Amino acid sequence: MSKIPENPKDIFQEIIDDYKKLFGDELKGIILYGSAAGESYIRGKSDINFMILLSEEGIENLDRAFKTVAKWRKKKVATPLFLTTKYVATSLDVYPIEYLNFQRKHILVFGRDILKELEFNPDFVRLQCEREIKGKLLLLREAFLDTSGKKMALMEVISQSLPAFIAIFEALLYLQGRETPLEKRGIIRSVCELFDLDAVLFEKLIDIKEQKLKLNEATMNTLFKAYISEIRKLSILVDALGG
Repeated sequence: MSKIPENPKDIFQEIIDDYKKLFGDELKGIILYGSAAGESYIRGKSDINFMILLSEEGIENLDRAFKTVAKWRKKKVATPLFLTTKYVATSLDVYPIEYLNFQRKHILVFGRDILKELEFNPDFVRLQCEREIKGKLLLLREAFLDTSGKKMALMEVISQSLPAFIAIFEALLYLQGRETPLEKRGIIRSVCELFDLDAVLFEKLIDIKEQKLKLNEATMNTLFKAYISEIRKLSILVDALGG
């Protein structure tokens, strides 16, 4: 049971069987999302993320799933997101970026494909983009001071912060009616072109996250300051989109 699957699709039927056994007709859908739903899945490193759609009655009985969640965790399956149709429908105004990313990278495993049905209000998307960028800008400044400019600490901040910005970048491309590249470097290049950001800088940040680029401490500090500066520029541009 502890064997991690070579391909997430290999466990689909067993996942369906397990959750059907637990919830019966209260199970409305199972969706695979995230890296495991695309070409970036790496066996043993990537989490396998499922969304479990339940009825309003089923969501009140999550304790049924204690043993099943623990069982699948041994196969690198993360604790699923348990949702209801009503919860999703009433969350699109506050979490449009998250649901956009779910919609873009998902595979229907069982039942209803609720993500395919979603439509987004551009005003809500823009507002969350602005809120997320401004909030993360404050966190970058705080982290810069907390690291005291130490190279390794700055590298860790870059590695931790970049995925969140890439998710925001995807939402910005959607907002501007642009096609979203499948690969993160393509996403970065498209957003940098659209908002006149420093693409070379962001490529270097990706290289640092992927441990392909090593810099001395002084250069790392200069790079991080430029990172903060570009995010500040983006926050101003996205604010202006709101009129």
